[in-house]
Amino acid sequence: MTESPAVVAAIEAELRLLDPAVRSTAELIGELLHPEFTEFGSSGRRWDRHSIIVALTAHDAPAARPVTTTEMRGVELAPHLVLLTFDTEYKGVWAHRSSLWMLTGGSWLLYFHQGTVFAPDRP
Repeated sequence: MTESPAVVAAIEAELRLLDPAVRSTAELIGELLHPEFTEFGSSGRRWDRHSIIVALTAHDAPAARPVTTTEMRGVELAPHLVLLTFDTEYKGVWAHRSSLWMLTGGSWLLYFHQGTVFAPDRP
């Protein structure tokens, strides 16, 4: 199945946001987050644009490490809206994730994100 250009753009933006070099730089994170961004983190905490940028770039924040992603899929809900779903593994913790990307001013910006921790099935 061929993905739409919107889905491809949203996936590329999501992968940029997961890049440790981007996650440690407020300006780069800010370029990818919608002004009204909200996240329900896998920790259960609710984040807004400002609080997530501050947390990720704080001087005492742990050094950004690569996040492993699997099963990333996208669906174009409208010409300006893409839903991505995928799983991540970071420091041994797995989470189901969903991201809602919105085309805003010619750029794909993350409008909403949610992470839910899960235990992967192991044979």
